Amino acid sequence: MPGSAKIFWMKSQLFWAISGLMNDLPGFEARADAPGNVLHTYYRGSVTPEILKKGLADIFELSATLKPGFTVLADMSGLESMDIECGAYVAKAMDFFKTKGIGKVIRVVPDPAKDIGINILSIVHYRGKVPIATCETRAEAEKELLR
Repeated sequence: MPGSAKIFWMKSQLFWAISGLMNDLPGFEARADAPGNVLHTYYRGSVTPEILKKGLADIFELSATLKPGFTVLADMSGLESMDIECGAYVAKAMDFFKTKGIGKVIRVVPDPAKDIGINILSIVHYRGKVPIATCETRAEAEKELLR
């Protein structure tokens, strides 16, 4: 593994370890990794429209640090439920990502029953033009990030 890839891998390991400690917090969180050109999003507990409304504002702000071709890594491993009204905010985020030049989506969905309609929204909003990888674990997602 080249030096820069190894450093990125080590940083991602630390990032995943820290985020694992936060899995007990309900809601939504977004973080940008500008050097890696990745927007990390985390869904935990019961997500409400109010939570995603604020999260969308965070996404808009954080995306300014990313370049076209960026990756969105959406970690839904801590998601318990999401209100149906949240779909509008998820759709707005997808449309925004498309206008910003998204290159790839990586999802962590350990339980396919918790997909919550994201695949259907992706078909409508990305129209097959954005590669999407769905992983069962964070470790799989980390490997996918390095591809």
